[in-house]
Amino acid sequence: MYHFRNDYTEGAHPSILQKLLETNLEQQAGYGEDSYSIEAKAILRQKMNCPEAVIYLISGGTQTNLILISSLLRVHEAVISAQTGHIAANETGAIEATGHKVIAVPVTDGKLKPADIQAVLDAYSLRPHVVKPRLVYISNATETGTIYSLAELEALSAFCKAHQLILFADGARLGHALTAASNDVRLEDMARLTDAFYIGGTKNGALLGEALVFGKPELADEVDYALKQKGALLAKGRVMGIQFLELFRDDLYFDLARHANKMAAKMAQAIKEKGFSFLSEPTTNQIFPILPKALIEHLSAQFAFYVWKEIDADTAAIRLITSWATDEQMADAFIAAMNQYV
Repeated sequence: MYHFRNDYTEGAHPSILQKLLETNLEQQAGYGEDSYSIEAKAILRQKMNCPEAVIYLISGGTQTNLILISSLLRVHEAVISAQTGHIAANETGAIEATGHKVIAVPVTDGKLKPADIQAVLDAYSLRPHVVKPRLVYISNATETGTIYSLAELEALSAFCKAHQLILFADGARLGHALTAASNDVRLEDMARLTDAFYIGGTKNGALLGEALVFGKPELADEVDYALKQKGALLAKGRVMGIQFLELFRDDLYFDLARHANKMAAKMAQAIKEKGFSFLSEPTTNQIFPILPKALIEHLSAQFAFYVWKEIDADTAAIRLITSWATDEQMADAFIAAMNQYV
């Protein structure tokens, strides 16, 4: 059985495991004060051209979203998210559990636009009887595989600044967005145009870990308290520091994401050649082909994936996700199985 359900089916890239083994018996300070975490953050600041950035290494994406949002908002403030956004659809109400409403906006491509945010501000203007929209949450790449262009990100950033809104980007699949063939956004742009964002390691070669970046250091003033209080201040912080150091020292992070995108593109091209369409144009390592249900059943015997959306009685869209470790054999096996049926 080949797995296309997510991009963290495998463990970690071998170079990370090797480095963890080599450094295992070294004595290092705890709680992220180890030399590896310090060096990893220095390299990230350099690559972002943002020497003032404050960076925290956190174990997972949901925890990162929870800590960032709950620590920056006052009790009466709310979050604006696309309806498909991870905090709205897949995190068990983690944000709402802290007392902050998630205002979910219906979108067709997973992306928020200034007009979407303006509509929310208009709808929640009856002060003090409604919550105050304060933070805009976006994902890049989005949960539907699309990416933000530089122009779109600049427009969102300008709008949020003009309306005193915090712009936060979920980067669980940021590597795949930044290495997409059509991308024109750089890591430096993410730091410049958002108030905070994170660089996802879990879905791109690390055992675990996300790097939460505050391009605006004043916002991070007391986030360390939230990290400790919510159980996210890892005692053996070296575990994440070593991983991010290995991922970014020689740009392994981008090489792995680029490979995952390449394997997804190969599969997408084969699907297109068979005449099938997609929910959204394939861009990153997530693709959403619309297939006959009989073909989906045939493929399910050999491949694990999610049925994403029912289209009609006979067809549905499935989600296929390639990972940093997806090889040509795995992609070719999927293509062969599809060709065999068709």
